[in-house]
Amino acid sequence: MKRLYRSKKNRKFAGIAGGLGDYYEVDPVLLRLFALAAILMTGFFPGVIAYIIATFIVPEEPDK
Repeated sequence: MKRLYRSKKNRKFAGIAGGLGDYYEVDPVLLRLFALAAILMTGFFPGVIAYIIATFIVPEEPDK
């Protein structure tokens, strides 16, 4: 079963984009660019708040 985790190896800040990239098999750079565009278009705070909430909700990748 596939689970969403914050990435330990592919992270810039909290590993959310790296984890989403691993989960959806998409380049995390594209997800980071999309997130940045969404944050800038929504007035900064909704996107930043969503990222902070995701940091606390999404568990960190377990050691393998």
